[in-house]
Amino acid sequence: MACEHRCKIGVGKTGVCGVRKNVDGRLELLVREKTTGVGIDPIEKKPLYHFLPGSLVYSIGTWGCNFKCQFCQNAWMSQKNEELGIKNYELKTREIVDYCVGNKIPSIAFTYNEPTIWSEWAVEIMKEARSGRSGIRGVFVTNGYMTLETLDYLNGYIDAYNVDLKSNSDDFYRQICGGRLEVVKRNIAEIYRRKKWIEVTTLLIPGKNDSREEIEAIAKFLVNISKYLPWHISAFYPDYKMTDVESTSYEKLMEAKEIGKRVGLKYVYIGNTGEGNPMIEVKNREGVKGIWH
Repeated sequence: MACEHRCKIGVGKTGVCGVRKNVDGRLELLVREKTTGVGIDPIEKKPLYHFLPGSLVYSIGTWGCNFKCQFCQNAWMSQKNEELGIKNYELKTREIVDYCVGNKIPSIAFTYNEPTIWSEWAVEIMKEARSGRSGIRGVFVTNGYMTLETLDYLNGYIDAYNVDLKSNSDDFYRQICGGRLEVVKRNIAEIYRRKKWIEVTTLLIPGKNDSREEIEAIAKFLVNISKYLPWHISAFYPDYKMTDVESTSYEKLMEAKEIGKRVGLKYVYIGNTGEGNPMIEVKNREGVKGIWH
């Protein structure tokens, strides 16, 4: 079971995410070695500010998602499938690893759409990357809705996680995302307990999850795990089914940052805006690693 929807998939059908199909009683991963795109990014763009700081990361995504977020910023790949016209390209596992080795890229990020739903291919890629003693690290940029069994499966292959904590309201998760809050909270705590690198991101949506009370509740949850857990607060821009909602103001982002700091978090960053450039804002990232975990 990859995610907590734990879909029971009938013959000829797919689950919530649309990427696993029951073919004559056998589950087939439809997105293996198929990508909607790749990119070479600064690791800070994931965002990870305290993991291999200043390095580049090979980013790869497929299509589909186990959430149906009405505000999705990547809806063109997460909420559509091949039958609806999304373009995908064949990309062999070996090609990915060879490119990273040849260009001395130290990590591979599984991102853009939800990697939990294609975790088999992510593990396959990392097995290939580890086979040559390349030292390449694995990164998951995720909504955090995987099962504990999947966290076990990823152990030894995924070294760092950025997890979206979209709200502190279960109603928000159920009505706007199609999931449950407590699963995500459980997994954030569990990833930290397993001593994996973890940073958390919250997209602030005006009028939806940006009250002072909710921001404070998220910050308190994180500080109870560790005051050193980095928290990224990102700006929302109208997209997908929320084109009628205004963008997040810089003042609101700064207010949220101040709340996080006041609650006790040591590393709170704002992102997805022209302000707060990570390469300027994070000055001593290498030094942070000594006190992290």
